[in-house]
Amino acid sequence: MTTPPDVSDAPPITAHQTLLVRAFQDVLNEGVAGAAPFGHQQLTAPAFASGADVSGYEPVWSRTPVTAPASPDTQLGALSEKAVSPFFSGAFSLPVRPSVMHLSEEGSAKPYFLQDKSHITGKILSAYDIRQIKNDFPILNQSVNGHKLIWLDNAATTQKPRAVIDATSHFYERDNSNIHRAAHTLAARATDAFEGAREKLRRFIGAREAAEIVFVRGTTEAINLVAQSYGRANIGNGDEILITTIEHHANIVPWQLLAKQTGAVLRIAPVNDKGELLLEQFAALLSGRTKIVAVTHVANALGTINPIEQIIPLAHAYGVPVLVDAAQSSPHLPLNVAALDADFLVLSGHKVYGPTGIGILYGKRALLEAMPPWQGGGHMIRDVTFTHTEFQGLPEKFEAGTPDIAGAVGLGAAVDYLEKIGLPVIAAHEHALLEYATSEFERLPGVRIIGTAAAKASVLSFVVEGHDVTDVAKYLDGYGIAARSGHHCAQPALRRFGVEATVRASFGLYNSFEDVDALVSSLRSLIRH
Repeated sequence: MTTPPDVSDAPPITAHQTLLVRAFQDVLNEGVAGAAPFGHQQLTAPAFASGADVSGYEPVWSRTPVTAPASPDTQLGALSEKAVSPFFSGAFSLPVRPSVMHLSEEGSAKPYFLQDKSHITGKILSAYDIRQIKNDFPILNQSVNGHKLIWLDNAATTQKPRAVIDATSHFYERDNSNIHRAAHTLAARATDAFEGAREKLRRFIGAREAAEIVFVRGTTEAINLVAQSYGRANIGNGDEILITTIEHHANIVPWQLLAKQTGAVLRIAPVNDKGELLLEQFAALLSGRTKIVAVTHVANALGTINPIEQIIPLAHAYGVPVLVDAAQSSPHLPLNVAALDADFLVLSGHKVYGPTGIGILYGKRALLEAMPPWQGGGHMIRDVTFTHTEFQGLPEKFEAGTPDIAGAVGLGAAVDYLEKIGLPVIAAHEHALLEYATSEFERLPGVRIIGTAAAKASVLSFVVEGHDVTDVAKYLDGYGIAARSGHHCAQPALRRFGVEATVRASFGLYNSFEDVDALVSSLRSLIRH
């Protein structure tokens, strides 16, 4: 990230960004805890001390104070330091030019706003047009039980934009063919579309090469592949597998099966009463016996964002590879596996506004090359005799049989759609939604939020005193609000908080503050009755 251009280049504020800018202003004035909008009033743009508009800037948090230059004419360029953000994590270059910064007082931490239009795919915050985004999703243009549909079940699955629907339909109408093994035109077009999607997914997660992207049915299959291929080859009797208390069943059961097959031991890292990983206790569980760490990036039942940028180096200090379950983080937060140094990463297409039945496994080339195939069949072979089979290289070695070609094409279109809006911008919008909803929920009598981590993605899991969670979800459905009730395939996580089930409202890029208001109003009506 480079030093921003002169602030006079900053675009003027527009009416479309008032709520989002207010959220950023609250970050600027009060810190991440204050990053919530206050109603739907028209707001003026915040400004730097220099008078510059912040609308084209991203908020990035600095732990390290920066001292003022000796004079405004001092040329210092950019200072690289560790930074954290209320919306995404990573290392950034922080500008020290006084015209584009607020200086931190010694011992405090304040946000810096960096102009980086390339990072948000050429769009400024004013481009986040919630009305247009909603219109991109045909399914949202319907009524349920006499009310406009409000989809708050995004942690279970997301709806599909017209671009994804059209891409999938176009493939079946124009390009449908099996891939690779033919000389005709449609086979070539289908192969180009399929491999083009692989390249899009490589770019989306920041992998070094497309060969490190393996298409699978989704997160569950990807974790099972790693457990049965890498795990069976590298984990034995007495070895340990380390996960956390707040994992989805898909990141528990495959490791249990492997442990039973090999005699390995499953170790569980605890969380505190907010649902935050106890990092010291996690680190204490690492040892020479640990052979793999498998951890969720964002907990599906709670919304907790795990500090994978700290987990990975802790594990690597013991020579332990790390699998990151990004099923819940991928639609909300920018990912870069190369920067994180993740060994494996898995995600599902239907969680990122793509089709069901498609997902990816990312693995470092050296790890994937050393792993044996998990399934055998066509496409993954180079030569077969009755006594020996020679396998293809990466990634085909792990893609036996005819893949979901149309699903991959649709997933590629979903990635295009997300990148067109910009994941940092989506993250900022959803963060403001979550903070607003949390503040409203805290005023509802008898409502208990399950999972109150300081770092959360767009999930509100809750119970209502005196009401069964299924009854609450049915009541909301009567108002056209789709929220999930149950254990969310995370029973150990919920039992940590003394409950068997919750209602879960989970936000997506097309949700609005009006959607939150409708949810809160419906719950208030339920409580009154």
